[in-house]
Amino acid sequence: MVQAANELKINYDRDADVLYCSFGEPQEAISVEADDGIIVRHNPETNAVVGYTIVNFFKRFADRPNQAVSVPLAETEAVA
Repeated sequence: MVQAANELKINYDRDADVLYCSFGEPQEAISVEADDGIIVRHNPETNAVVGYTIVNFFKRFADRPNQAVSVPLAETEAVA
């Protein structure tokens, strides 16, 4: 379940090549690696998805600029 929010906040760190996305204001969450370098963030109380992080974003998608980016949001085990 994705948390309902009025806006999607996106921040890209060019130096680290990491894309941060948050549904509403960023908040504390449990991080789960859903796929290699794709981290989904869950609210620890409701398990709702509150955001995600994509490591190596530019490297991963630069050669496919016209393709949609899929981010798996399925429930997985939390990363300690």
